[in-house]
Amino acid sequence: MVAAVLAGAVATAVLAAGGGAVGGGAPFYEMRVAGRFAPPTASLYVWAVTYDTKLVPAGSQIEIDQRGKPNDMTVTLRVKGMKPGHAYGAHVHRKPCGADPEAAGGHYQHRPDPVQPSEDPAYMNPRNEVWLDFTAGADGSGTATARHAWEFRAGEARSVVLHREQGGAGERVACLTVPFLPTH
Repeated sequence: MVAAVLAGAVATAVLAAGGGAVGGGAPFYEMRVAGRFAPPTASLYVWAVTYDTKLVPAGSQIEIDQRGKPNDMTVTLRVKGMKPGHAYGAHVHRKPCGADPEAAGGHYQHRPDPVQPSEDPAYMNPRNEVWLDFTAGADGSGTATARHAWEFRAGEARSVVLHREQGGAGERVACLTVPFLPTH
């Protein structure tokens, strides 16, 4: 297991991929990142950044789990402290978070749309992307899981962005930088 403390986040990973296996089964991998949201600042890089403190208050929490084996990947999102009853969109994005909400780039796509930014529903959908939309409960918590028969390409999935609305896209209200793992 590998653990690292990042500015505003903690990441742990267990990796037995590409030839290793645990318990005699198929190779697998597992990764978890947890963070507390903070507004972007010029003096400190924050891994969990909120751009809208009314929807994602400073100090609210997020956790992303990634588990998988070849051709079987699951990503789970858990949040606490969000605006109760609000329906959030959430997607895996291609670049790390930054002070500018657009820094995370576009959605990660298993089959990339040749036209960017992608607006074609043939590419921009929950089968080709990782969508983790959720509605915060009365206590501000929420969870979502996406499962796919594919894995991320190395270095091409770098964050989870929370959007103001559920569905394909919309205004970005928060972002967590995530070191997603490929299996190869």
